[in-house]
Amino acid sequence: MRTLTTLIIIIAVMHISNIINVTLLNGEWSGIVTWLSTILFVLSMVVYSREVNNYRKK
Repeated sequence: MRTLTTLIIIIAVMHISNIINVTLLNGEWSGIVTWLSTILFVLSMVVYSREVNNYRKK
């Protein structure tokens, strides 16, 4: 899968989880959603840094 597609999917999951938490769960799971968003953010930084590293090696 392309890097851009992976990053867009991660961003979409982050936003959808926040929307579900606010609208359907009334913010009751905010700690879990924040934890999930943080993990997804770190994952996206890893994907981005790997891509930058591969680009520099070329």
